[in-house]
Amino acid sequence: MSDILMPKATAVWLVDNTSLTFEQIADFCGLHRLEVKGIADGDVAAGVRGADPISGGQLTSEEISKAEADQSYRMVATKPKYAELQETARKKGPRYTPLSRRQNRPDAIAWLVRNHPELTDGQISKLVGTTKTTIQAVRDRTHWNAPNIKPTDPVSLGLCSQIDLDEQVRKASSRRKAMEEAGTVKVEEDTLKPAEETAPGASGPTTLDELFGKSGGGDED
Repeated sequence: MSDILMPKATAVWLVDNTSLTFEQIADFCGLHRLEVKGIADGDVAAGVRGADPISGGQLTSEEISKAEADQSYRMVATKPKYAELQETARKKGPRYTPLSRRQNRPDAIAWLVRNHPELTDGQISKLVGTTKTTIQAVRDRTHWNAPNIKPTDPVSLGLCSQIDLDEQVRKASSRRKAMEEAGTVKVEEDTLKPAEETAPGASGPTTLDELFGKSGGGDED
């Protein structure tokens, strides 16, 4: 079935000006066969002025001729010239995160803040589908669940793909270089580290307290 403009008006024109079967017209216009029969009998769309699909650029005379010669043939609507330019671009909204994974976003934010300080809040928000307010709360340890937040790779949490993460890191590479030159972050080494140094939990902070150098137990809020 084709999505065409004014399907009933088009059906009226095809009934009046062609020898197409009810099924062919119904299929092309997205109507029921009995509805097309009603148009032919004058019981449906009475008073509706027929719309010529040929002059309207929705159908060619050659396509109609093919269908008239073969009742099993189903007409294909003509795609308007520059149709792709007329289509409304889909607006990109915030990344949707399943309910079951939303509780993991603070962990992902903490991981990104620790491992990729060059990323802006906007980039982090785009990656894990969160708000800048939440990101700031994780940064300054005012998040309501701060004591229980453990930095975790957002890719392993299923909050973003490795491709998306790599793309954002690439975009922020110049910012990272500037931060390394300024001494605000450690220069990355291009050498392999021993397994004991890269094993989960072997090194590096695992909670917000350790990540931001806080000591003591419980939430301060």
